[in-house]
Amino acid sequence: MTTKQQNIMLVDGMALLFRGFFATAFSGNFMKTSNGMPTNGVYQFIRYFLDATERFVPSHVICCWDMGSKTFRTDLYEGYKANRSKPPEELIPQFDLAKEVVEAFDIPNIGVKNFEADDCMGTLARQYAKDHNVLIVTGDQDILQLVDDGIRVAIMRKGIGNYEVFEKDSFVHQKGLHPGQLIDLKGLMGDTSDNYPGVKGIGEKTALKLIQEYESIDRILEHIDNLPKGVQKKIRENKDMLYLSRQLAEIRCDVSIDCTLDDALWEYDPRVVEEKFASLEFSNLVKLVN
Repeated sequence: MTTKQQNIMLVDGMALLFRGFFATAFSGNFMKTSNGMPTNGVYQFIRYFLDATERFVPSHVICCWDMGSKTFRTDLYEGYKANRSKPPEELIPQFDLAKEVVEAFDIPNIGVKNFEADDCMGTLARQYAKDHNVLIVTGDQDILQLVDDGIRVAIMRKGIGNYEVFEKDSFVHQKGLHPGQLIDLKGLMGDTSDNYPGVKGIGEKTALKLIQEYESIDRILEHIDNLPKGVQKKIRENKDMLYLSRQLAEIRCDVSIDCTLDDALWEYDPRVVEEKFASLEFSNLVKLVN
């Protein structure tokens, strides 16, 4: 079954569920089952998920998840993502519900303790892209560093069905850098959403200019004497944080994951899915799976 080239879709479950929750929660009108279970995030997750499968027509699908806030990155830097507030209480029970829905479609939920969903997707993408076409569906720009031969990334935009697709051949035209250089860019400028500083005083504009001119952090450091005095000073004073930020930004592609393609075949029993939808009182979604 897996000898010919397949189209494998890796889904960022966290991105779809969070996006789905906040897209429908702004009014404060949470969907709930008759026994009071909030379901607005799961409902929208399903709509995003099924739209992506219809749009990109995968042969195989795998859904990846974070496994908690503690990872090897928080071990490296205590402040990593420390600025994030806890998920809203209405969202917390929906993590398990979303995974149950994925199980009903008979595809794997993948998450590895001490790593993020990004690392799982990076590992699987690199592994499968040797022989197959991989598409990662996410709302997270950090994943763009994985774009390569055989690996495309579809970034979800506002609404359902809006994607910006990035692939290797057109990437530099779209972003001004090669995919791997995004890691060095983050090393320099840091990431406010993930709460690591990079080089204090160097913003995106300066960081982009430096990477475009010198290609990498290592080459910037080799030519540091050629840089403007102010930039030199900032880099020299923040060298440790520069390297640490780069390490935090880089998606790991060597996570130990047990998942075969045969487990991920995009074929499901509509009756099982309908039963799951019925338990969540999603009667109007049934038409999407027949």
